[in-house]
Amino acid sequence: MTPEHLTTLQNHLLDALANVPGETRRLFHGRGRCYPGLEQLTVDWLQGLVLVALFRDPGEAEREALEQMLMALTESPAWQQSQAQHLLLQHRYLPDAPTEALLGDVPAEWLISENGLRYKLDLGRKQNNGLFLDMRYGRHWVQEHAQGKRVLNLFAYTCGFSVAAIAGGAEHVVNLDMASAALTRGRENHRLNGHELGRVSFLGHELFKSWGKVRKLGPYDLIIIDPPSFQKGSFALTRDYQKILRKLPELLNGGGQVLACVNDPDIGADFLIQGMAAEAPQLRFEQRLENPPEFPDISPESGLKALLFSA
Repeated sequence: MTPEHLTTLQNHLLDALANVPGETRRLFHGRGRCYPGLEQLTVDWLQGLVLVALFRDPGEAEREALEQMLMALTESPAWQQSQAQHLLLQHRYLPDAPTEALLGDVPAEWLISENGLRYKLDLGRKQNNGLFLDMRYGRHWVQEHAQGKRVLNLFAYTCGFSVAAIAGGAEHVVNLDMASAALTRGRENHRLNGHELGRVSFLGHELFKSWGKVRKLGPYDLIIIDPPSFQKGSFALTRDYQKILRKLPELLNGGGQVLACVNDPDIGADFLIQGMAAEAPQLRFEQRLENPPEFPDISPESGLKALLFSA
């Protein structure tokens, strides 16, 4: 990061902080490669907390220059107007992605809102804080289309899709994720929104060993697939996604829908379209959901791919 790069970032953040949204949003997305020299940096607005994430070690001199610019930012009228109380810097390139406080402290938990729904984030302890902001439009779509449906949420993580589905009137949601701690946070997110937990199931299992349980709780009107690119010992996207696709016809009700997602910059939408045609030809591709405008990308195929298929 040269001084010119830092000036670009500073001006961008000054403009963003002067007009912070009422809900959580990404303020700066360097990873889309639209800002040369800032490709490994993101900044999120977490409603009173600004989280800066570094995905590559810039070196001591550049890191100190970045921190100086950020601290100067906290003295600006735009920062004061935003009423932010915390400025955090997360080192995503280090093991366990440690987070340090440049201003305020590092809260262990933090409440945010999105589309009128509340979520609890973990800060300073894990690489991911609990909600992937680029999936905002996907959660909104689910909330608008879940009325009366039985929903299967695979790789549920902290159940953001489930919260959106129940808020949208889903009859029942089945969440499956091998990380029981993430599902526990999912329960808390539902409670935060006053949801009836009798309409939500949580399966802390590895997917490929649990098809019987998943099938028993079906069939489903909407299936959501939002896997990691790689999960040690359990899932590799290019190897295992097809195994999921070929199971869909036996899990899905007639007229049902599938929201299939990929967030690997090296894998395009054709991976899902061609994979579905090969493994579940009964399902037809309908549309690709747009990504939020705060996630610009130099190549549309590098950003999040959220594709809708119908039976």
